Amino acid sequence: MRIRVTNRVWSVTVVSAAVALSGGARAWAAPAAHAGERAVIIEPAAAPDQTVQPARTDRSHQNDERAREREEEQRERDQERREREDEARQRAADARQRADDRYEAGQDALEDGQWARAIDRFRQVATAGQNRADAALYWVAYAQAKLAQNADALATIADLTRTYPSSRWLNDARALEMELRRGAGQTVSPEAQADEELKLLAIQSLQHSDPAQAVPMLQKLLQGTASPRLKERALFVLAQSTSPDARKVMTDIARGTANPDLQVKAIKYLGVNGTNENRQLLAEIYQSSTDVDLKRQILRSYMVAGDRARVLAAATGEKQPELRMEAVRQLGVMGAREELWQLYQKESDAAVKRQVLQALFVGGDSTRLLELANTETNADLRRAAIRHLGTMSSSKTGENLAVLYQKEKDPEIKRTIIQALFVQNNAEALVAIARKETDIEVKKTVIKQLSLMKSKVATDYLLEILGK
Repeated sequence: MRIRVTNRVWSVTVVSAAVALSGGARAWAAPAAHAGERAVIIEPAAAPDQTVQPARTDRSHQNDERAREREEEQRERDQERREREDEARQRAADARQRADDRYEAGQDALEDGQWARAIDRFRQVATAGQNRADAALYWVAYAQAKLAQNADALATIADLTRTYPSSRWLNDARALEMELRRGAGQTVSPEAQADEELKLLAIQSLQHSDPAQAVPMLQKLLQGTASPRLKERALFVLAQSTSPDARKVMTDIARGTANPDLQVKAIKYLGVNGTNENRQLLAEIYQSSTDVDLKRQILRSYMVAGDRARVLAAATGEKQPELRMEAVRQLGVMGAREELWQLYQKESDAAVKRQVLQALFVGGDSTRLLELANTETNADLRRAAIRHLGTMSSSKTGENLAVLYQKEKDPEIKRTIIQALFVQNNAEALVAIARKETDIEVKKTVIKQLSLMKSKVATDYLLEILGK
């Protein structure tokens, strides 16, 4: 700054004050503008560490702040995207499950001879348009035929053929159509099922005495319009046979030459009779198929056959998260604790990691769940691990959960621990928490949980509070 002083006495005073205040300002005399005047110019001393550098530091700090904000915004966007993807997968899985439940209910109705109920259940599946919609249409036509509603059955078959021209149910539908047209004008008797059962019993007996003759009969039955239960039993008889012809029929069906329902049942029987040959066949079908539901069934058959290596290979190498989750689920049933732990360390998909936690719970691995309850950085996964611990015996995990509570800072995690101890009916741990807890709202939550428990320890503590 520049200060012009016209009075000599005051100029000295100003200069001195300026020097004292600036901690190093320098003053110099400029030529007088008028006679008898003297200009005193005061400038701040150069101090790069006090003026220029702080500005630079401020700019750097602002840039860092903006960078951190951008990173945080990106993390939030990524998290929102992952949540949307998880929600979409869950909605699709829920829709599939509803369709599967209705389909199974329709199958049960067929077995019980409740044809109208079967039509209603299968129509719901067909209307929903899920992956079994074509199968549902076939069974609607089948049930209509059993009720002698031949015109309706033929119309349903035509609808199936038109809507799903590539369906693997068309062969079954054509067989049913031929049967309906042959019997036009005649009542389709439900009692015919009893004759089919007698025929199957005869074929089962023939299977033991003359397998070569029984196999073609069983194959014909599988290709015809028999009920689902009878076809399943016929397939079971084939699965028990050691003859090459029976083996070929089973292999063809498992590879998809019959309708999808029979293919799934063949896959199941291959797992039950889990020879090396059958397991290799399952592996070949798995590799060549793009059908998620079929591959899911093969993973279950691997589990039944005890083929842990192939289940683990799917859990680590499968591209589709839902199949990885199915493989993880089966590893849990198989008690593959070490394999599950290795998977958890490598997995990046949060939904799959949640399934691993579930599998660790199914496998009874409280040690790993406790470790994750203490160390997992993802709060949602941490809470999931704690919830699983809460469903385990208090003698195994109760004390550890109580210790975790005492050192925990996150209020949400602490609430999850309280809920886990409640589910565990661990009144002792909850009373100990209530005695030490200084947060009145949290203490109220604990007391509320204790009031719902049928425990002498809880009752004694509540009476103790009332007595104060």
